[in-house]
Amino acid sequence: MGNKVFKAIGSATRLSMLERLAEGDLHISGLARELNISVPVAAKHVRILEDAGLIERKKFGRTHVLSINTKNIYNSLDCFAPTRRVEVEKGANLLDILKSVSAVEVKRVGNRDVVISTDGEEGFYVYEVDGKISEKMVEDCVFEDNATVEWKKLVPVTRTKLSISVKG
Repeated sequence: MGNKVFKAIGSATRLSMLERLAEGDLHISGLARELNISVPVAAKHVRILEDAGLIERKKFGRTHVLSINTKNIYNSLDCFAPTRRVEVEKGANLLDILKSVSAVEVKRVGNRDVVISTDGEEGFYVYEVDGKISEKMVEDCVFEDNATVEWKKLVPVTRTKLSISVKG
């Protein structure tokens, strides 16, 4: 999927389409009108974005409404994450494993250790074990079997912009 995504966002027109669809769903003719392009040209670009999984089409009779699929945009970036193979003893916890492969800074909050930076990058971190988000603190996550852990930094991505006008 990664190559298709990067090809799809390699066009200024398709980026403009994604930006517009991020504001809300729109039908193809409305999208073409807003971007000042013909419907056939818009449809060609829409097919490329659909093929990359970046937009979805909902059909209501003869009307086709498009919406953005941001999840696939984010997922396509995961291909850049390096994989580090680590062999540990049964019962090892995630905090110790992380410390063995990264420069991890930990801060004590109450009676818990909280990771506040990894390899010098401060931020909030979450992790998944075999594709499932864990609610355990890193020192409580113990491994008895082989697993795949995805250590993720929460990156501030604007989900909603508020334009606030104050009366008066």
